[in-house]
Amino acid sequence: MGILLFIIGVIIMAVAIGASIGLHEIGHLVPAKKFGVRVPQYMIGFGKTLFSVRRGETEYGFKLIPLGGYISMIGMYPPAKTGEGLRTSTTGPFSQLIEDARAVDHERISETDENRVFYKLPIYKRIIIMLGGPVMNLLIGVVCVAILILGFGSAQPTTTVSSVSQCVKTVSSEQENNATAACAESDPKAPAAAAGLKAGDVITRFAGQDISSWNQLTDEIKTHANQSVEVTVLRDGKTENLTIEPMLTARPVMNETTGTYEKNKDGSYKTTDVGFIGVSPSTELVPGTAGDILPTVGEQMKSIYSSVLRLPARVFETARVLVTNGERDGNGPMSVVGVGRIAGEIASTDQINLKEKAATLVSMIGTLNLFLFALNLVPLLPLDGGHVLGALWEGVRKLFARLFGRQNPGPFDAAKLLPLTFVVAGAFGLMSLILITADIFKPITLL
Repeated sequence: MGILLFIIGVIIMAVAIGASIGLHEIGHLVPAKKFGVRVPQYMIGFGKTLFSVRRGETEYGFKLIPLGGYISMIGMYPPAKTGEGLRTSTTGPFSQLIEDARAVDHERISETDENRVFYKLPIYKRIIIMLGGPVMNLLIGVVCVAILILGFGSAQPTTTVSSVSQCVKTVSSEQENNATAACAESDPKAPAAAAGLKAGDVITRFAGQDISSWNQLTDEIKTHANQSVEVTVLRDGKTENLTIEPMLTARPVMNETTGTYEKNKDGSYKTTDVGFIGVSPSTELVPGTAGDILPTVGEQMKSIYSSVLRLPARVFETARVLVTNGERDGNGPMSVVGVGRIAGEIASTDQINLKEKAATLVSMIGTLNLFLFALNLVPLLPLDGGHVLGALWEGVRKLFARLFGRQNPGPFDAAKLLPLTFVVAGAFGLMSLILITADIFKPITLL
């Protein structure tokens, strides 16, 4: 049964990924057709075509490598300007590449297509077409967040103790993540452990105050730092009164943009004093309201953009772990193989109930789509953000040409950036290969 549930989880995630890719491309396809551009192909995947069917002027199908998708629009590249063709310019590997791509693009244009080419569209229409895909991913992400908040609820900390720290770990300049380090003899015992708190205890009173929420408890802990106070817990249906002395402890300050700990000029970590007793709360799903949806999406996007900015460095670290047989970061990036594996683990585990499994899978699908939205807006070709930036640059050039009475500079020519486009595409391909290899030989497991 466990194997069957694992396979079901993988299939669910594979279908969700395929649907996300397909809807992304529909986000491009619909406005392209609406604006009159001829679209010869709509494909899910890359490589050899496995199945296709023609409807009208467009071929719809699936290809062998399910790592993305595309629509092909005629006239992506404008004709070369006078003096820029192969016959009148120095030929070389890059020039040949550019002209070959331009030739292939223009071979598909017939006389009846003259006004149906992409590069002749007004700038705003090109931007709408290129943003259609990422916006579709954003909408899927928002819908998933709405389902989570309104249907399942978001995970909220409770006053039930999930775990108890045995010591207070000191901040070390040699160790980035002290939370995972074992207790040293020099580390003082954590207040909660010293007081006798146990996992499963429900904290009902603290320093004479009735406790109804985790946030209230953390405020009381900080207020009564370095004071001996009484804490009341509900343990196995019985009330227990314990004495605890919260402490102020130095915690490293994390930069929300980079996701790393901030340092002083001398190399030591910046710290801030926080109230501490050494317990972690359990969580429960609490339904929210419609007003919680967009703020939640905004918080997720802040974290995702930070991850996108650090993606090359984190993939490089994953490659280093593969080469050195080191320990892989459990919060590091994953490929679709890793995402599918995690989905299978969640579906097959008996540690969480069906509702929590469904909520986790919906959360993964939503996060995936928000990540695709952020990634595709990176202003580099061949990503959608690169095309948007090119259209905006064309608008700026035309504006300055009008202001200073100069000749119209013409449309943005993405063909000239094909060498860079291939470098970027190659880099993404290499990162995908590294992550797929890591997910096969050094997989991340959540359970």
